[in-house]
Amino acid sequence: MKGRVVCLDEVDGRRAAALIVDGRLEDLLIDPVGDAPLPGAIYRAVADRPVKGQGGMFVKLPGGLSGFLRQVSGIAPGQRIIVQVTGQAEAGKAVPVTARLLFRSRWAIVTPGAPGLNISRRIRDEEVRAELQALAEAGMAGAAADHGLILRSACEGAETEDVAADIAAMRDLAAAVVADLSGGPELLVDGPDAHEAAWRDWAEPAPDEVIEGGFEAMGLWEMIDALRSPRVALPGGGHMMVEPTRALVAVDVNTGPDTSPAAAMKVNVAAARDLPRQLRLRGLGGQVVVDFAPMAKKDRGTLDQVLKAAFRGEGEANLAGWTGLGLYEMTRKRDRLPLAALLEGGA
Repeated sequence: MKGRVVCLDEVDGRRAAALIVDGRLEDLLIDPVGDAPLPGAIYRAVADRPVKGQGGMFVKLPGGLSGFLRQVSGIAPGQRIIVQVTGQAEAGKAVPVTARLLFRSRWAIVTPGAPGLNISRRIRDEEVRAELQALAEAGMAGAAADHGLILRSACEGAETEDVAADIAAMRDLAAAVVADLSGGPELLVDGPDAHEAAWRDWAEPAPDEVIEGGFEAMGLWEMIDALRSPRVALPGGGHMMVEPTRALVAVDVNTGPDTSPAAAMKVNVAAARDLPRQLRLRGLGGQVVVDFAPMAKKDRGTLDQVLKAAFRGEGEANLAGWTGLGLYEMTRKRDRLPLAALLEGGA
């Protein structure tokens, strides 16, 4: 099926959303089991104790939960601070949080502590940019001096009234939350569930169709089941194995039956292009080490460019480069739970 389709459904009673582009699964969101903090949730926390050598501090969250906050200069134990969850906590570890808040909606992002009015660079029409600039200035009039605004690319083509209302809602929410420092640990703003996150983050480009309860009709169950296997088929008969371990994610690329001189380069390029999608769908992050199929060192520069292009727009990913043993190292932010844990949690 051609086009961009968003499917909204449930997995074992939990909300789930899938993004399909031209018949291929591009992204998948499934709510975790229970009431684990969702990325984007905002809490009033209490600073607990610093962790020497790691440049961070544990903070107390409601329900006896513990968060880990980096960049804690000027924060003293017992101090009340507003923090936001940046990712899913691994088993037995503290919830990752930050004091750099983002109040994000479909069209606008308000940024306390980061002043300035910014418009997405994807919007290139100067007339549209001028209109949005005027809208941003009017919408943020009277806001705190250190509160900034980012207008997202989805603003292009949106109704002016809708964008203005979105700016006002995020501005007022930010003002109320950052001032709410009295009391103990408390959830102030819940994180978006799978359906809300899909509506907010998959709006650009606009989907051709939104299907409610469409997992069965679109063959999503088969696509999800395929992600349970570490093996990923690649064009030309090659494949890669994507296997998470306790320390890192190991990726092994193989040429398969192709024995032509260009086989290694072809399968390596195919693997590099598909790797961001595979990590995203499987919910894998942290350290990633790739053992590409053997190829000449002179070809590594080409593969470097393919990897940079593939990971552009993937958020916080650091392409560290080649090791002495010929492996490729990178890191990717852990922004969601592993898919295997989400599926097992609902079993």
